[in-house]
Amino acid sequence: MRLSDFDFVLPPELIAQAPARPRDAARLLHVDGSRLGDGRVRDLPGLLTPGDILVTNDTRVIPAQLTARRGEARIGITLDRPLPDGSWQALARNARRLAPGDTLRFEGSDLNADVEERRADGSVALRFDRDGDAFAAALEQAGALALPPYIARPDGPRPEDQADYQTVFAREDGAVAAPTAGLHFTSPLLAALDARGIGRATVTLHVGVGTFLPVRVEEVSEHRMHAERGLVTAEAAAAINAARAAGGRVVAVGTTSLRLLESAADEAGRVQAFAGDTDIFITPGYRFRAVDRLMTNFHLPRSTLFMLVAAFSGLETMRAAYAHAITEGYRFFSYGDACLLEPAA
Repeated sequence: MRLSDFDFVLPPELIAQAPARPRDAARLLHVDGSRLGDGRVRDLPGLLTPGDILVTNDTRVIPAQLTARRGEARIGITLDRPLPDGSWQALARNARRLAPGDTLRFEGSDLNADVEERRADGSVALRFDRDGDAFAAALEQAGALALPPYIARPDGPRPEDQADYQTVFAREDGAVAAPTAGLHFTSPLLAALDARGIGRATVTLHVGVGTFLPVRVEEVSEHRMHAERGLVTAEAAAAINAARAAGGRVVAVGTTSLRLLESAADEAGRVQAFAGDTDIFITPGYRFRAVDRLMTNFHLPRSTLFMLVAAFSGLETMRAAYAHAITEGYRFFSYGDACLLEPAA
C-alpha cells in the first residue's frame, strides 16, 4: 500500500489544544461498519456488555525534553527509551556536534551524561551519572514534557499540562508521550464501568519518541517502527484470557494497549506474559488475534496510527468515519475526542 492511501485533509482548527473538561465530556464516535453513532465518552458503559474487559496502559509520561551543554554548544535532547544495559536512547538536535566520550551537562540540575554512541539516524546512547530515584528526581528538575508539535506551546508546557497529559492510570515511569485514549477516563466513569460489570486489566507500554516521527517512505511496507518497551504480567494475561473465554470482549484502550496485546498473543489469540521490546507495525491485511474492540483518539493523516485503525475497522470505513468527524467538528489528536471501533467483518 502507498502512504497516499492514508491521507486526508484536516482543518487545522480541529486540532485540540486542550482537553475537554471534565475529561469524560469529550465526544465519542461509535464506528460499526457503515453505522456511526455520536455520543460522549461518559456513554461508554452503555456501549459495552457486562463481562467485557477494558485493557488500559499504565505508563507514566516523564519530563523527557532536556537541554544539554557540551562546552559552549547548546543541544536539545529528547529521551526515547531505556536500553537493556542501563543507558538511554535519545534524539539529539545538532547531533553532529556529539561524539562518543563527550560529556553533557544538563541545564536546571547537576545531571550529567556521557555519550556512548552516535547513530546515523540522529539518535545517541547516553549513560547518565545516576539512576533510580535519583535520576527521576533530576529529570523533574531538568526536564519538561515533550508535548506533540501540534499542541502549540511556544513558551513551553503550561502548568496544567502536567496533569492534563497524564492518564488516571499512570503508574510506571517511562513514556515520552501519553497513551492518549486513556486521557478521557475519570473516577466517575471508572465507577460506572465497574457498576456495569466491565472488567479491567492493566498493561504497560512506554510510548517512545518514534510516535511523533512521520512516515518518510511512500511504500508503506518499507517503513520500520521504533521499538518500545512493554510488559504484560501473568496476572493481566490470565484476567484477559478468562474474560474472553467466558464470552466477554477484549476492549483495548488506545493503540498502545492494542499493539502490546497483539505482540503478546499466540496464534490462538491467547495473551501470554510478555516483557521486552515490540516494534509491531499493523497495516490493512493484519489478522487481529487478541483484541475485539478498540477505543482510540483521532489520528494524523499518513500516520502509522491511522494505518492501524484502518487495519482494524477497514480503510473505507475509517475514511467515512473521519469525514463524518471532520464535518461534525470533532476535535483531533492527543487532547481531542475519541472513537470506539468495531472490527471489520
